[in-house]
Amino acid sequence: MDELLNNQLFATHAIAAAGSVTLGTAVTYPLDTIKLIIQVGSSSASSKQLTPLQALKRVRSLSGYAGRILGLGARFGVYEILTAFYKDGRHDNYVYVSEALMAGMAAGSIESLLSSPFEIIKLRAQATSASRVPNPSPVSKDRVVAPIIAKLLDGYTPDKKALNSSVALLSTLTNKHPNLAAALEEYPWMMTGSGRSPSPCDVQKLSSITSLEGWSALWRGLRSGLVRDSVFGGIFFGSWQFLHTAMLHWKAVNMNPLPRSDEEIGSLSPLSVSLAAGFSGSVAAAASHCFDTARSRTQCTVLPKYISMERRMLKWRRPGKRFERATGIHPTDRSLLFRGMGLRMARSGLASSIIVGTYYLTVNYLLAR
Repeated sequence: MDELLNNQLFATHAIAAAGSVTLGTAVTYPLDTIKLIIQVGSSSASSKQLTPLQALKRVRSLSGYAGRILGLGARFGVYEILTAFYKDGRHDNYVYVSEALMAGMAAGSIESLLSSPFEIIKLRAQATSASRVPNPSPVSKDRVVAPIIAKLLDGYTPDKKALNSSVALLSTLTNKHPNLAAALEEYPWMMTGSGRSPSPCDVQKLSSITSLEGWSALWRGLRSGLVRDSVFGGIFFGSWQFLHTAMLHWKAVNMNPLPRSDEEIGSLSPLSVSLAAGFSGSVAAAASHCFDTARSRTQCTVLPKYISMERRMLKWRRPGKRFERATGIHPTDRSLLFRGMGLRMARSGLASSIIVGTYYLTVNYLLAR
């Protein structure tokens, strides 16, 4: 009988957790899309940035729910497992703020590792949905491209206008090549005709990413991602535990006799717990936002694998100061790191409030039945 009750209790919490995470992700995902467009659509050369209204007008589609749900599930699941070890043997199941902080940092690191492959596809899909401009003269699908381009990026057609411009610049040389345009197409760095890498809009599918950039691209920006999620998880769960303890003590002030443990105080209302989680999520988002911007801009930059190979052979050193190299921040993005912070704070606060509030309401409803 006890085993049946335990199985039902576990299923109740699992159903409530899955439903709350899904709802919180779906409701706040548009804010995440607008935030990303402001981050990657801003240039360090200009002091102006996209406003939320401008970003909203450029959004046309949303995608990437799976990776977000998996990451949030891993964050809360790992945290519960770690805190279970902390509470083991304690009569009041109490968790100290420092323990919640450490468990949150570990949970955030696991979340970053699991969600990274999904996140790069999600970010590029978001950027594409807002920046893709319809081509008035669509390219014919049967146009023949160089074999090297077809191998690296299937279905991609180089910019002929840019390629002809490059050929015109080189045609002033004394020794002219009999077919200079065809020769330039054989070089991977001339895929776009200008020597630049293709746009992330053209490299958003999993097959395109792995073909042009290699499998390691799925974990690009892992340094800034690990710092971002560990800082977010630590501050979120640490501040949430602090607020939770403070609310319990406030509730116990007028109780007579005074409770000897937190379990005698009873549970808090779902609304108060939800508001505390929302506030903690906003604070954690503000503290980790600069690392989120660094990772977003890194993942929306196409870096072909032949360039990565050359960097390894030349023992290329990351630019920037020691802290920037350790956390994955590019020095040219210093003036952009805090753009979109308000949107991320709103999204994280709203998502945390919805997830926690829905979770407690669902558990109370299912247990009451």
